[in-house]
Amino acid sequence: MDHFLYRDGQLGSENGPVSLSAQDVGTPVYIYSKATLLTHYQRIADAFAPLNPLLCYSIKSCGNVNLVRLLVNAGSGMDVTSGGELYRALKAGCDPQKIFFAGVGKTDKEITEALTASRGGEFQHSAFSIQNSSGIGWFNIESEEEFWNLDKIAGKLGKTPNAALRVNPDIENKSQTHAKTFTGKKETKFGVDIDRAAAFYRAAAKAQHARLNALHLHIGSPIKITAPYVDAITKGLALIDELAADGILINTLDIGGGFAAFYEGTEAPSAADYAAAIVPLLQSRAAAGLKIILEPGRSISANAGILLSTVQYTKQGGAKKFIIADAAMNDLIRPTLYESYHFIWPAAAATPPNRTSTLRTDNDEKVDVVGPICESGDYLAKDRYLPPTHRGDLLAIFSAGAYGMAMASNYNARPRAAEVLVDGDSYTLIRKRETYEDLLRGE
Repeated sequence: MDHFLYRDGQLGSENGPVSLSAQDVGTPVYIYSKATLLTHYQRIADAFAPLNPLLCYSIKSCGNVNLVRLLVNAGSGMDVTSGGELYRALKAGCDPQKIFFAGVGKTDKEITEALTASRGGEFQHSAFSIQNSSGIGWFNIESEEEFWNLDKIAGKLGKTPNAALRVNPDIENKSQTHAKTFTGKKETKFGVDIDRAAAFYRAAAKAQHARLNALHLHIGSPIKITAPYVDAITKGLALIDELAADGILINTLDIGGGFAAFYEGTEAPSAADYAAAIVPLLQSRAAAGLKIILEPGRSISANAGILLSTVQYTKQGGAKKFIIADAAMNDLIRPTLYESYHFIWPAAAATPPNRTSTLRTDNDEKVDVVGPICESGDYLAKDRYLPPTHRGDLLAIFSAGAYGMAMASNYNARPRAAEVLVDGDSYTLIRKRETYEDLLRGE
């Protein structure tokens, strides 16, 4: 699952104790394990190897440029959702042709940047450099207006971009994914419902510049069972066959991401499990030339990071005990935004027997772990059983690599946390802790 393990009563990251990072850079701090990040990426790559897919890491899940560079060097492409994420991907050295640009509201500026992108993060401006820039691999199209706007801008720049229509296959939420992160139904702001998709492709075939030659399916995250993928892909392949009968060739299928991560340690299928259900549907198509793209994010980055926090105070409020930590909802908003579970355990403690929400141990106490922000919703865990905890103790919040730092804010004028990357027995500060001066920069 990850390389955060207890040895002799101390939590370690790979070959060193996490307490060393806290001593050097303070808390709260995000600590990432290079070995975990690359292991999870490679497991997916190996499992889906029969399809020879392009893996486009979903940069929105955890976008520190140092982590992105590790994945680029491992062979990954990038799934981006904004001009800023595109810039991060390019600065990390990603080949623009391995970038897939999603998002429902791309601005003209972002579209132009993507059409003129080059490796290294420079967007081209002169007529000569524009003509000689490669641009990105694919635009994800989420509405009719967006496609025709892309076609217009591409014409002005003399470009012929590839585009994928995001199709909502209208499947049931069999995985009980949170309502805020399930996107497989017709009624969603994302994409086009499957009933309109064929007509969309037929109309787009008349475009002068943009080529709508790909299909994109993304049904949400995290999807904890394989059946929704089977349902969505089956519908997508039927649409591809219908279009082929009309002479419209779809040469690329992006099956999205959404693979689950391990929060309790048992709930996520393995990469091999997902592949066992998906690969048989696509192997003959891939052999015949259909390009397959996957967009894993959470399943790569979630278990690669923890959030380390220091207990500031403990107190009793009626029948409830509170552990007040220096990490807060501005550092990790998932518990209050999605009612998400993150395993929490003292960094100096006996090895927990498991990471489940029902874990009980000798002498534990029922507590709420909360932060210092002036909101009742500022909590990291509610009604959680923990060993006796005291002021100054370090708490580790596990599986925080995805949508942790990526969704952090400065609410209550709190500087954002530092980030540390562990590699074996050494570690590097990969993002400095913000200062009060940083909070006012630009104002």
